[in-house]
Amino acid sequence: MLIRFVIENLFSFGERKEFTTIPNNRLKTLKSHKYQLNDFPLLKLSSIYGANGAGKSNLIKALYLLQKLVVKEEIPFQLKDSQFKFNPTENEKQLFVIEFIQDETPFYYGLELFESNIVTEELYLSGLGKVSDKLIFERKTNTKGNTTINFLDEFEKDEKSQILKAVLIEEFVKPNEPILKLLSNRDNKFLSNVKKAFEWFNETLQIITPDAKPRALAHRIDIDNDFKKYAEDMMCSFNIGINGLSTDKKEIKEFFGKDNENELDELVKKVEDSPKKMIGLRSRKGDELILVKEAGQIWVKILKVEHKGMDNKVVKFDLDKESDGTVRLLDFVPAFKSVISEKKVFIVDEIERSIHPLLIKELVKKFSLDPNTKGQLIFTTHESNLLDQELFRQDEIWFAEKNKSGSTDLYSLSDFKEHKTIDIRKGYLNGRYGSIPFLGNLKDLNWHEYDSN
Repeated sequence: MLIRFVIENLFSFGERKEFTTIPNNRLKTLKSHKYQLNDFPLLKLSSIYGANGAGKSNLIKALYLLQKLVVKEEIPFQLKDSQFKFNPTENEKQLFVIEFIQDETPFYYGLELFESNIVTEELYLSGLGKVSDKLIFERKTNTKGNTTINFLDEFEKDEKSQILKAVLIEEFVKPNEPILKLLSNRDNKFLSNVKKAFEWFNETLQIITPDAKPRALAHRIDIDNDFKKYAEDMMCSFNIGINGLSTDKKEIKEFFGKDNENELDELVKKVEDSPKKMIGLRSRKGDELILVKEAGQIWVKILKVEHKGMDNKVVKFDLDKESDGTVRLLDFVPAFKSVISEKKVFIVDEIERSIHPLLIKELVKKFSLDPNTKGQLIFTTHESNLLDQELFRQDEIWFAEKNKSGSTDLYSLSDFKEHKTIDIRKGYLNGRYGSIPFLGNLKDLNWHEYDSN
């Protein structure tokens, strides 16, 4: 579960800003929205509003790039030259701090970047503000590229662990690569918590970007009848003409033909080398091809969407024949299944993109009002119809707005101390909370000069 995320000097964030899922103790509404983990309260739902260009998507982008940095073990290209451009001085450090809970264990992870190098990387067992944080590791890199690492006391006092430390620094640690994944793969009893922390980035945190496509649905629908039923029930309930979902499955040589043996051998090797014996590819049309090894053979699976026409005839369509809204809804199927039944954290940028407002409200309502949910759902949106205090607590509604220095400010509706019965949608649209575009008079904007007669 996500506790808080802090960034500084990144994209539109100049000053240090914090997003948190810690509830405001003053609020007593929607008590089922508060989880208790380690006797620590966390909120299950958050929405982030803001005008175009206010920076709300930059918050999600920053979290996505941090995840990519940790999992891929390299600084993403998008982070290069990503400093806040209005800083009074150039070449200041960039900061990421994230606090989260994985398998009932709270962690604090922080990174400082400077000129494409990681100058500080640290992982602590978080004390959640009740006790002191406990060091797991702290890595420092100086301007000459020399790295030092300090570990927890038990590791530092162990002779074998000191040999491992020397080998890591000498042969593996690089100034432009994080070491969280590297340490998680070490077979050392003192680093077991590092594995947990990495698992949160690699498995628990799931980020859906506006241009995301459904991933591995064809395989999951093929092997999991319960999930297939859930997916079909969900998609059919939207009344968008979908009658069912299915998977076309062919052996790899049958699908690609036998003429390109070298390319087939490369694909087979990629499948064999992958941890799950499965890889995903995109066809020229944009459909996802899932290559997976089952029963000693490599199969190609493609998702098909079934529609019923005249005389109840069922026809299967490729995904590229479906609307953007349908594809977006399909991407939400595994997200909502997981976020309801598992302790997953789903972050969605522009949740309403290409989807009717009523459908989005029903999806969010299902998660909001279900008392048995286990995960967290956090999203950015412009959809004012979601501003409903029957669906959200005030501390679950956030706003992003540019201040006079051009930096993004983040704040919660709970800062305004509104009554629980007030129409917050009306207040938002009237500019009461900021975070909306203010349009000038069209005549002042000279739009009339471009009018056609």
